[in-house]
Amino acid sequence: MKQVIVILVIALFVVTPAFAQEQKNPSLKINLIEIPAEEFNRVARDTQIVELEDTHAISWQVTIDNNLLYANPNGNGVLRFYDEQNTEKFIEIGMGSPTEHKFWVAVQLPEDEGYVVVHNKLERGWFPSAKTIVSYTDRAGMTVNNGERIEVSNLDIGVFAIKSYSVFGMENSADPPAINSGNMIVEFLSGDPSQNVFALFPFYVTAAVGLLAGILFLTKRRSS
Repeated sequence: MKQVIVILVIALFVVTPAFAQEQKNPSLKINLIEIPAEEFNRVARDTQIVELEDTHAISWQVTIDNNLLYANPNGNGVLRFYDEQNTEKFIEIGMGSPTEHKFWVAVQLPEDEGYVVVHNKLERGWFPSAKTIVSYTDRAGMTVNNGERIEVSNLDIGVFAIKSYSVFGMENSADPPAINSGNMIVEFLSGDPSQNVFALFPFYVTAAVGLLAGILFLTKRRSS
């Protein structure tokens, strides 16, 4: 199993540059943002929605690298990204403080059930050494990988094109600051496979590696 993962990772670095040189995808978009610690020291109602340079639609992936140093045991690092057509429609990824590392995924779909928590784990839900990946296609829906395993798989959220985001971390305005220092680095990557399927090769490798890592994790747990 480990050998297969290594092969896939090598393929990502070896094969992708070759395709990048020969095959171009005009729809491929990348936005990399760094969110400083102080942006999280606010409650949800005081969030400031920030627009991205590009709209990410059809097939997208959001990679979250949480490097925040928490100052409050009840503090969180919460990221929301919003649909281009309606900011009342959003996806929420929440990461609680150590040592519990609670983790939740929620969606707000105004046309359906409103705000719904689709995944909630109170302990060991996310891992500081791993990146959380949220991926979506208009055909397969949304999948969330916490860096060790897939927690949400192919959730139907309708058509969702990311245009903006916001963050917060305090549960109550009277609470002490949630975050002391650090940052959260977020990469938004999207493209239309119909423009060139090979230009989105990293999506497929990431999904395959995540799946194999999850299988390996389960296999170790069963054998221990």
